[in-house]
Amino acid sequence: MSGIHSKPNNGLTNEWLTPPSVIKALGEFRFDPCAHPRQFYKTAQTMIAPPLDGMNHIWQGRVWLNPPYGSQLKRWIKRLAEHGNGIALVPARTEVESWFWPYVWEAADAVLFLKGRLYFHKPDGSTAGNAGHGSVLAAYGEDNAATLERCGIEGRFFRL
Repeated sequence: MSGIHSKPNNGLTNEWLTPPSVIKALGEFRFDPCAHPRQFYKTAQTMIAPPLDGMNHIWQGRVWLNPPYGSQLKRWIKRLAEHGNGIALVPARTEVESWFWPYVWEAADAVLFLKGRLYFHKPDGSTAGNAGHGSVLAAYGEDNAATLERCGIEGRFFRL
């Protein structure tokens, strides 16, 4: 299933939705190519969810990306880096040369490493549990970098 996390920390589900407070702090997005089919709140004006594949759509405007965290992550973060306008929520795997180095360190305009572990939600709105690792918001485009800098989400901000 595309558009949701493929390897959750406890193996019981692959439904890991971004906490609504994160989206609220970052402002309005035009497009979310990785929405959940039973998303309980809007992440963007246009949300693509399985069985549709967000990779097959034209990405326009400011994009919110909470990609699948399995082997598909690289193709999603690469696409956002090429699009150049949006914010991605990805694991803080700073050592990974296959996707973090080329598409975050070398392509993003800014990053915000979140303090502690992020608690995701289930489609019904209940808490799913924590990510099992650190998380980072990567901004593409100067306006998105400025948004990260002033969003108020607790963590460490760096311009790249």
